[in-house]
Amino acid sequence: MASPMKSLPTDLSSYVRCFRVFLAKSTEHQTVLRFLEQQLPGLLASTVSGKSAINILSVGSGAGEIDLQIISTLQANYPGVAIKIEVIEPSADQVLKYKECVAAKSNLNNVKFTWHEETADNFESRMKAEKKSQKWDFIHMVQMLYYVKDIPAIVRYFHSLLGAQAKLLIILVSGTGGWEALWRKCGPSFPTDGLCTFITSAKIKEILDPLGLKYTTYELPSQLDITCCFTKGDKDGELLLDFITQISEFSKTAPPELRQQVLEELRKPGCSENKNGKVIFNNNLSVIVVEP
Repeated sequence: MASPMKSLPTDLSSYVRCFRVFLAKSTEHQTVLRFLEQQLPGLLASTVSGKSAINILSVGSGAGEIDLQIISTLQANYPGVAIKIEVIEPSADQVLKYKECVAAKSNLNNVKFTWHEETADNFESRMKAEKKSQKWDFIHMVQMLYYVKDIPAIVRYFHSLLGAQAKLLIILVSGTGGWEALWRKCGPSFPTDGLCTFITSAKIKEILDPLGLKYTTYELPSQLDITCCFTKGDKDGELLLDFITQISEFSKTAPPELRQQVLEELRKPGCSENKNGKVIFNNNLSVIVVEP
């Protein structure tokens, strides 16, 4: 008999191991980095115009790959503009890797980093307790709103921190991709007390529309090779299934019928397609750029 299912632990160490396999098997980071390189200069043109320095708030920064691409793009397109970036990231392991990446760079003389090893919720509570009311030129939340307790409140709070001509950039999985199909079918059988909330970009639009906020949406194609999930005992496959379901040791602890259902759903056209003998999951993303 299977043991009771448990969500990926909130200490984040197990999550990071699973996440690294996900990144290795997906085109997600390449897709996001390409969007930032190609589209960000235009999106921030009115924000940066006439300024000698800009303030960036990075929420859920991970190991800093996205931030460093943003900085590189800004430096290339707006040379001479100083950058102050504050980083919110709860994982000590990720913060350490971020700092190591920064230390290895030689072209960051005009960039000042401040790291906050805490969650977005804790950051909000601390800022309110300290009665700080700083405004930001650019705030980004890339693939992190799944791990927030009160998503509408967090979106409203960080939007309130935007200065004039500023932008809030949110990236989540698309409401028309494989995640939506899988979560709609299997999500009700997953534990509900874990770190992750199963949401897509469609939910964010439901939050923004009643607030009357102006925003623009971009759809980004992305793929995830999940072939290894169908090989019993494959270590990467096990970790990838843990990440997809957000359940620790899913293959060992889930009831057999749920394991079978998840594997069947993952193969269906709503989630994946077969390419050259591989099962390729639809990992499409949505970028939402919100105005002040």
